[in-house]
Amino acid sequence: MQVNERMKNRWFVWLLAILGFIGASLFIATLLQTSDNTLLCSVTRTKTSGSELYTNQSPIQIRAILHYATSHIVPQQSFSEISVTLNVLKSLNRPCNFLVFGLGHDSLMWASFNPRGTTLFLEEDPKWVQTVLKDAPELRAHTVNYRTQLREADELLAGYKSEPACSPAKATLRGNEKCRLALHNLPDEVYEKEWDLIMIDAPRGYFAEAPGRMAAIFSMAVMARNRKGSGVTHVFLHDVDRKVEKVYAEEFLCRKNLVKGVGRLWHFEIPPKGNDTRVGDRFC
Repeated sequence: MQVNERMKNRWFVWLLAILGFIGASLFIATLLQTSDNTLLCSVTRTKTSGSELYTNQSPIQIRAILHYATSHIVPQQSFSEISVTLNVLKSLNRPCNFLVFGLGHDSLMWASFNPRGTTLFLEEDPKWVQTVLKDAPELRAHTVNYRTQLREADELLAGYKSEPACSPAKATLRGNEKCRLALHNLPDEVYEKEWDLIMIDAPRGYFAEAPGRMAAIFSMAVMARNRKGSGVTHVFLHDVDRKVEKVYAEEFLCRKNLVKGVGRLWHFEIPPKGNDTRVGDRFC
């Protein structure tokens, strides 16, 4: 009887694993496909057979399907929130430069949505970076040192206008130590590449000593406004149900640039300031 019971348990475990793989595959496929059965911006629109479709998938996409099929941990954003970013990636219809604040359980998903583009993650915790990259070495990530704390949010917001290095007309990032909201010591790649999409879902911002997202929001507003190429920068901010995220978004990313809000996610399209001489002492 015990042998039969063990055999039943083993078959049950295998059945769960198979169902999990099928479920995750369908989830990824649903996100990746549009109504006309096209794939992401960097994948061809040519119709293919089943075998050709499989070989067209990049290693990161296959790895993502396998990962989510065998894991009980799901991405922290909802399906509707994820779809906002995915739809932008598809609409650009090319390999994209995608900068993501935060390295976590959804990182393989973001990278798989942009398989032939550049997806770079910025994370505050070096130990967590090592943990994630150990299981997903295909991901690219850098550690960021923040010089703010969440409890300083009101003070920083009230005082940035009195610091010329923070002004909309003059603000830069690299080496800007005078403006505490500027991320001044990021890797050169972050400054030198023009990012099509920026996701702000980190650093931590739910206790007083946490870095908060003040500097990330300010710095990405500066980066988007200083864009040299054509087109807008798509900035996605998560957790806008929290006071600091909402207030800083309205101060630096601007309501006029808000094009969509779903759940706890806001999507902004920020144009470059270019040669606009009307830039004053406010971002918005």
